[in-house]
Amino acid sequence: MNLLSSTYVFSFFTLLSRILGYLRDILIAIFLGASIFADAFFVAFRLPNTFRRLFAEGTFNAAFIPSYVSEKTQNQKKGKKFADEVLSILVLILFFIVLLAEIFTPYLVYLIAPGFSEDSEKFNLAVQFTRITFPFLLFVSISSFFSGILNSNNRFAAAAAAPIILNIILILSLLISYFFNLDFAKQLSYGVSLAGIIQLFFLMFFTKKYYEPSILFKNRISSKVKFFFKKLFPSIISSGVTQINILVGTIIASFEASAVSYLYYADRIYQINLAIAGIAVGTVSLPVLSKAFKQKNILKISNIQSRSVELSLLLSIPASLGLILASKEIVNALFGYGSFTIENINMTALALKYFGYGIPAFALIKILSNFFFARNNTKTPFYISSFIVLLNILISITLFNKVGFVIIPIATSISTWLGVIVYIYLLNDKNFLLFKSYLPKNIFKIILNTAFMSFLLIFALNYYADYLDYNYKYKSVYLLIIVGFVGSVYLILCYLTGILKTKNFKTN
Repeated sequence: MNLLSSTYVFSFFTLLSRILGYLRDILIAIFLGASIFADAFFVAFRLPNTFRRLFAEGTFNAAFIPSYVSEKTQNQKKGKKFADEVLSILVLILFFIVLLAEIFTPYLVYLIAPGFSEDSEKFNLAVQFTRITFPFLLFVSISSFFSGILNSNNRFAAAAAAPIILNIILILSLLISYFFNLDFAKQLSYGVSLAGIIQLFFLMFFTKKYYEPSILFKNRISSKVKFFFKKLFPSIISSGVTQINILVGTIIASFEASAVSYLYYADRIYQINLAIAGIAVGTVSLPVLSKAFKQKNILKISNIQSRSVELSLLLSIPASLGLILASKEIVNALFGYGSFTIENINMTALALKYFGYGIPAFALIKILSNFFFARNNTKTPFYISSFIVLLNILISITLFNKVGFVIIPIATSISTWLGVIVYIYLLNDKNFLLFKSYLPKNIFKIILNTAFMSFLLIFALNYYADYLDYNYKYKSVYLLIIVGFVGSVYLILCYLTGILKTKNFKTN
């Protein structure tokens, strides 16, 4: 397998999904802006969507793939039996979670957006929309199981493409609402659950070649399945630390008007960088890393670890500088239309800028945690992630009244960077950092290439400033041209300096 080509496939479909997601959010910004309807929908969508990201973007895979690969390597029948047991228990657990959430929705909304209780209209809207969207959790979590089967067989395209369905359905919901004069936020909520059902059947179709599901409810659970579920909870916390921090941010931001919407729009932008630099690289490297540990192939382990860190930084460092330098222009070009005012742009851009400082850390957390997950160790990442979340909460709550909602992205970036330092220290202490000697030199080249790209970006933003103005009709076109040009220059420099060649990223 080639780490670069597999990441390219995963990233291509992820990028396509995020582009459609941007289109969806542009339409939401036009029709709803930063209104109470937008805040209510974003809170209703936040919880099931957080679980979607937790399950679909590596958390479930981190626990499932090493165990499933281990069973399947011994015997295909053992692999199927293990998968059937996991699926059966997963369906049962998720059904009861959704049922309880539907019954206790008001308490759930109060928990994730306590600030809404001060506005009864906003609170009631959030409760109504949450009840409609929450079944999405059931369907998307089961979908992640089938994604895990595909990823275990080094098939990444269908799993990466599945979220496209959600964005298409939500775009259609908005357009239908516009043409038939329906309630935008309510139709969006119905669209979320419908998309979950379609996504599940989509992935089941592509998994048929590798696995035919059988739901079997037994009185006895095998020891290996028990071990898997014992690993799953720590994996949810550790692999999904960024998403948990975002959820925490939503809770705190609910006390400031429109802050939930500002954070949501900023989150939508920087998540594309995280998806490619962290989630894509982490997802494609975990199966081969797990297999290498099973084979006890130290040279292969060292190569995969070094290349996954290198590829992650190659993608995340320029993305970080790009978001910091062009946050206002990016938000303006994507969302500066209709009900989305200049003040909305400035506030969202401020949040995006501070999220930008954390992009390499968000990506590295995904990669470094794999070094433990591949060894079937989910406890250590759990402890580190708990530290990151608690530190984030402490900073956010302590300074929220003084600084406002912008402390949330600041706290998220600071706590995640400290988490990276702890990961590196512990991995080094346990002699788990099996890096090749070329890695520091290649990281230095990445930094130099990024510096040149940044100077070029600053020049282009200043030169085309009039065409990126809020009132200019085709500002998004000019931004795409600028980003495409400086991005191409950066990739060419990486190729010329020898760090972006396909042969370098072979995992054999």
